[in-house]
Amino acid sequence: MAKKYVILDTETTGAGETDKVIQLGYIVLGAKEIEVHNELCSTDIPIGYGAMEVHGIVPSMIEGKPLCRETSAYKRLLELNTADNYMIIHNAPFDLGMLEKEGFNTKMKVIDTLRVAKHIFADEEAHRLQYFRYKLELYKEEQKEADALGIVVKAHDAIGDVLILKLFLSKLKDEVLKQFPHANPVEKMVDLTNTPILIKTFRFGKYKGKSLEEVAASDAGYLRWMLSNMENLDEDMRYSINCVMGV
Repeated sequence: MAKKYVILDTETTGAGETDKVIQLGYIVLGAKEIEVHNELCSTDIPIGYGAMEVHGIVPSMIEGKPLCRETSAYKRLLELNTADNYMIIHNAPFDLGMLEKEGFNTKMKVIDTLRVAKHIFADEEAHRLQYFRYKLELYKEEQKEADALGIVVKAHDAIGDVLILKLFLSKLKDEVLKQFPHANPVEKMVDLTNTPILIKTFRFGKYKGKSLEEVAASDAGYLRWMLSNMENLDEDMRYSINCVMGV
């Protein structure tokens, strides 16, 4: 059987521990056919106003809809959930975490395009999907692609974001090939997803804009304090501090 590539996004009631999926959208790329799945679903968790502000899904739009795990989109995702296939998401831990609440645990190889972008476009000021939509001028291509697939494009809509992600994936793959010309680009993206990111510059706090190397030379105690006292320190930042400190 030919490998399949599932490019996926969800919209949710919010980003908290109890929040749930209210839209599941994905495109399946195979050897020949392309599948498009896009369904709204109901939940007993109220949609947060901050979430509504982002995706525009209001309670009346999901009233009477099936629960996520009862949708045909979810059932098809279960069928696709094999080790031969690939799951492609921008910020995969969030969406996979939400799907886990619905009983879905992926067996697919995961490509997190956010993490890959942080490796490949290390010096960009941001790595959000909408940032790359404009930076790489994906918006110029999206209408033609949307028409071909029968998709309506809306920012922060699950299937609209999946379309942007499909276009971004193509650009990302090209850049991976440039930087790793002897690697299989798809497998390299899986590898980069699981590789720690070396952060070079502070983007927060009193040393914002300074390189980690500069701070290691001038105030190593601060970096040691971060490692010892910041319980929620980002794992990539922890890895990067340990690298510059020679730990």
